[in-house]
Amino acid sequence: MMNRRTLGALTLGASLAPQLVRAQPATPAAAEPTPRRTPDASVAMPATGRKAWATQVPTLRIGLLGGENEADRMGRFGPYQTLLQETFQVPVRLFPASDYAGVLQAFSAKQIEMSSLGASGYAGAWLDTNGGIEPLVVPEENDGSIAYKSVMIVRSDSGIMNLEQMRGKSLAWADPNSTSGYLIPRFALRRQGIGVENGQYFSRTGFGGGHEQAVVAVLQRQYDGAVTWVSGQGEASQGYSRGNIRAMVDKGMLNMADIRILWMSDPIPNGPLAARTDLPASFKEDMKLFHLALPKSHPAIYEQIERGGGLGYREATHSLFQIIVDLRREEAVERRRRS
Repeated sequence: MMNRRTLGALTLGASLAPQLVRAQPATPAAAEPTPRRTPDASVAMPATGRKAWATQVPTLRIGLLGGENEADRMGRFGPYQTLLQETFQVPVRLFPASDYAGVLQAFSAKQIEMSSLGASGYAGAWLDTNGGIEPLVVPEENDGSIAYKSVMIVRSDSGIMNLEQMRGKSLAWADPNSTSGYLIPRFALRRQGIGVENGQYFSRTGFGGGHEQAVVAVLQRQYDGAVTWVSGQGEASQGYSRGNIRAMVDKGMLNMADIRILWMSDPIPNGPLAARTDLPASFKEDMKLFHLALPKSHPAIYEQIERGGGLGYREATHSLFQIIVDLRREEAVERRRRS
């Protein structure tokens, strides 16, 4: 089991994993080739037509994480669904889950083939399925990094100006399987000596029901603060370049003047698009190519599904997320200890 000192050395800040924040590894590991990226000239959409893998995947079922109302999710992913159907000539079904756990359970039951996940959600599904899922690609931000940030927000008229003033206030987590909305802020706050359990530092804590809902709960004064995610790049006054806050601004649900960001985490690995490990290798290769090419061939669809834009995608391997798997295990040990 990893101890606190080991976790502190590996998890947050520049030491999280240098490969998470560079466009290309300075010295690629001998066992792993240099990952393909959207900007690569050789990256192109797979040829249109039904593939041999369709005999094993007659319908492509894609899970959609919770945290946003279903109508908006289905609207954002509708053109993506249509493009997949037209490209591979198989039916594509979208399965919007009410929360993150719904997608994890669907992977375990083999009810879906593929889904975009947060890093913690991926780690949880990987553990639940005994390595039965694998990452295909991961989003790249505008600077070529594959990392984002967790933030704690409050209402701008709350009078709360810093984290110390959150003592005795209420805090909403986004989802128990969220990296930025639960796992990382809990770990980071504990490292700062802040008790994260209900009634310790905060008067009460609870789950908002997703990132969007947690922010809405703060706007409606149901909680004093909430944690959610941003790219950490671009204009803060616009909600940054990508993330839940930017999406809410774009949808007219949020005015940045109405909130204040009290705290921001160090870089967190972006979550991957993941597929079941037992699916044909040719299927996984086609899905990699489709997504690597998507930002160049259909930029509007790419920006819709990613809730903002960056450089596109990078090929991903499980090693990028091993530290998050270790954190999930550590969190499980903490829960057992508390109980």
